[in-house]
Amino acid sequence: MQAGVNSMGVEMTEIIKNNILFKGLTREEIEMCLRCSNAKMKEYEKNQIIFGQTDPPKALYVLLQGSVAVCKDTPDGRRYIVANIEEKDIFGEVYVFLNKADYNYYALANTDSTVLAIPKEYFFSTCDKACNAHSVIIRNMLGILAQKAYFLNNKVQLLTSGSLRRKITKYLLENCNNKKYVRLNMNREQFSAYLNVTRPSLSRELIKMQEDGLIEVDRDMVRIMDFDTLASSL
Repeated sequence: MQAGVNSMGVEMTEIIKNNILFKGLTREEIEMCLRCSNAKMKEYEKNQIIFGQTDPPKALYVLLQGSVAVCKDTPDGRRYIVANIEEKDIFGEVYVFLNKADYNYYALANTDSTVLAIPKEYFFSTCDKACNAHSVIIRNMLGILAQKAYFLNNKVQLLTSGSLRRKITKYLLENCNNKKYVRLNMNREQFSAYLNVTRPSLSRELIKMQEDGLIEVDRDMVRIMDFDTLASSL
């Protein structure tokens, strides 16, 4: 089911307001921008495709409710999950600005989900009214892309840092809190995929690092026991 923004309730608008794309805008300004952009809200059932690999990129998407996976299939038919999108997150934003005929990836709903699609043309220039809210959204979009470029640059450095222990160490040191704690915002499967290693290899190395007195792992929390030794290993 697809609907215009006029049918969007106050609760939905509040969700959007907390998205970084709309940072600094009031609820009234957000509603005005969505009307101006001709944004559409659509509901998807579990496992329904939101956009396919060969679809032309036409919009930026905001996940209002549910969960979405961005995927790519390998030649032997296996599904590789590129990213898991959670509520309030945006996806498909990079392809808004790439001159490509298709996505190369596909997005599907992990659960019943509600998605807002904002046409990509809205991000290339302000409208005739030249309203400040539209300019704010474009600036926020540039900030999002800059943050993504920064994140990907850090990941490249991480993946090329050498051994698995060095990769783990680099990640921990870059994300530690007061040189003591790191909360892993991903499960063991996702962390191993992020480091481009197998899950058993990651688990073995974490155990070895604990045995060496470098870290202490408690579920999603890692305590750094010897910061100086870790830092000197890079």
